[in-house]
Amino acid sequence: MVSRLSCAITFPGIKPRLTDPAASLRMGVLPAFLLFLGISPIQRSLRVTMVIASAARTPIGSFQGSLSSLPATKLGSIAIKGAIDRAGIPAEEVKEVYMGNVLQAGQGQAPARQAVLGAGLPISTDTTTVNKVCASGMKSIMMAAQSLMCGSQDIMVAGGMESMSNVPYTMSRGSTPYGGVNLEDLIVKDGLTDVYNHIHMGNCAENTAKKFTISREEQDTYAIGSYTKSKAAWDSGILKKEIVPVTVSKKGKPDTEVTEDEEYKRVDFSKVPKLKAVFQKENGTVTAANASTLNDGAAALVLMTTEAAKRLKVKPLARIVAFADAAVDPIDFPIAPAHAVPKILSETGLKKEDIAMWEINEAFSVVVLANIKMLGIDPQKVNINGGAVSLGHPIGMSGARIVVHMVHALKQGQYGLAGICNGGGGASAILIEKL
Repeated sequence: MVSRLSCAITFPGIKPRLTDPAASLRMGVLPAFLLFLGISPIQRSLRVTMVIASAARTPIGSFQGSLSSLPATKLGSIAIKGAIDRAGIPAEEVKEVYMGNVLQAGQGQAPARQAVLGAGLPISTDTTTVNKVCASGMKSIMMAAQSLMCGSQDIMVAGGMESMSNVPYTMSRGSTPYGGVNLEDLIVKDGLTDVYNHIHMGNCAENTAKKFTISREEQDTYAIGSYTKSKAAWDSGILKKEIVPVTVSKKGKPDTEVTEDEEYKRVDFSKVPKLKAVFQKENGTVTAANASTLNDGAAALVLMTTEAAKRLKVKPLARIVAFADAAVDPIDFPIAPAHAVPKILSETGLKKEDIAMWEINEAFSVVVLANIKMLGIDPQKVNINGGAVSLGHPIGMSGARIVVHMVHALKQGQYGLAGICNGGGGASAILIEKL
């Protein structure tokens, strides 16, 4: 109740009005509460404008690649510091930070706290680590925006981080049997397995491909397009604007500065159609080439209210217009974004044609192809500079990365809508406008 009461105090002078209890239950607690106050969702957005002051990310390293010596918390520190430096505000102005991180085992207590203190923020800065699987980075942004809406804070940092190269193996407690024990890979167990159907997420992708009659050839063509677009975006300097360089120390060797994504250059197009399906040997369509890869990286954004931006003389890059979550059957997680996006369009009154840029996370090529079909959107506006298939998918980072990209790639006055699916059948989506 405290958070809802906090929201209430940001809307002075509005007379509450009673609603039908049954209707309140049907519409949900928060919308019903806002209606009780006489506030529509649109009025809510107009009364508290949440802006993005800066958006930055590290390069994305390949699995056991250029960034593998750095833990997720260090990558998070670099992204957070980079975002605050770009915003041009004192670090002590940031009172709270949310960071997504999925594969937390072995990192020590409170990964987000480690990242924040490593970035040089004051000891008094509160932190929360968020785990919504692949949607963690985006959900962190949404939760930070909610804190701004409610008046709990006026400046926050949000983002996501992951080092899949450093995820440990585990063994169960108890006496070790004769002959040893089998170790479990926590990347697979905690990040890439549907615990309800006891199958790999790739099998869920295969299920979606069959439901929507999406062929192997379509997925391969999409994947090649993703790599081609990512290379073009790097060649033209579009992606460089997002990057905070990472310095990597090597024992007995000079430090190395990593300034570019690693994954998109590691492809041989001639091999793509020849690869075997990974998850279903018979009639399988998902391969190592048309699925995303295991990666390392971090992204962070500085969010604030317009009042805070005026106080600090900050020129915002974009504003957060709306956001939504959705959930479907766990095995259908690839199509969950298509259930979150309509909520945003309905709330804002925008049409699909009003969106200049769509970012749908490329967990698998089939994810994007299925959501394009369901939403009926223009493929030419989707992932126009590549995505996770070619750039990589550090799962705690990716939801924040696609928002960072929209902030830099959109033109003034354009709307961008990003959606990302997550294990368990969920999805998050967010709409921004470039200022």
